[in-house]
Amino acid sequence: MIVVTGATGNIGSALVKELRALDAGPLRGLTRDTARAVFPAGVEAVEGDLGRPASLKPALEGARSPFLVSGMGPDAEILEAARRAGVEHVVLISSVTVQSHPHLGPAGENLAVERLLKDSGMTWTILRPTQFASNALWWADAIRKRHSVRVPYADVGLPTIHPADIASVARAALTQAGHRGVTYALTGPERITPRQQLEAIAQAVGREVPCTEISREEARRDMAAFLGVEAAEAVLDITGGDVNEELLTVRDTVTQITHAPARRFRQWALENADSFR
Repeated sequence: MIVVTGATGNIGSALVKELRALDAGPLRGLTRDTARAVFPAGVEAVEGDLGRPASLKPALEGARSPFLVSGMGPDAEILEAARRAGVEHVVLISSVTVQSHPHLGPAGENLAVERLLKDSGMTWTILRPTQFASNALWWADAIRKRHSVRVPYADVGLPTIHPADIASVARAALTQAGHRGVTYALTGPERITPRQQLEAIAQAVGREVPCTEISREEARRDMAAFLGVEAAEAVLDITGGDVNEELLTVRDTVTQITHAPARRFRQWALENADSFR
């Protein structure tokens, strides 16, 4: 039994589809609201909340391998609930910032969860993706209202990854031999700047999407309102203020594991064009 937590999210929903298409055996999708969740036929929808580890018992009962995203609840309690349920192998989504920016608070939190998993007695595979293509959804409201999108570091390119590629690697780790006890850094196939991402979205929606570059100070004020000051500073560092080669490196890990080309941002923009219209 494989359990996908966050099964309606950007990675989880793609992973559920891949596992079902592969007919990878019994599959559960964890969701906070089973009445609203829509899963492929044959997927068991189970209600639970990572913020309340006690609610995970029905989902984890009889499970062999869960897919978990770090930082979605009290991770130590979540991992302990998995261990008590008899889970053998956990596939964990962490972050490439554990390698590139270990001094930042969020990176330290991810590293702490990785260590908890390694010390849990369960086998593990850790995925460390870079910036998600789906982060562009932060701009959706401004684009729909036809406002200029305000971004700092408009011309700093990062190897942004399509969430479906993270899902494809997770699917391999959950269903194939050879991935246990391994940590994978995952990126997209090319560096792409915010300005280039907005150009791709403009092509996808068929109209101009203007871009206004703003200062770090302006961006901090905007972001701190919903992320908090520390997280805003961390995001600004890793999106342009303090980039380094570890963060900027384009890796072919996705292709090596999935035997398929990593998806470009342009594909993500086309698939999600309706979110910006």
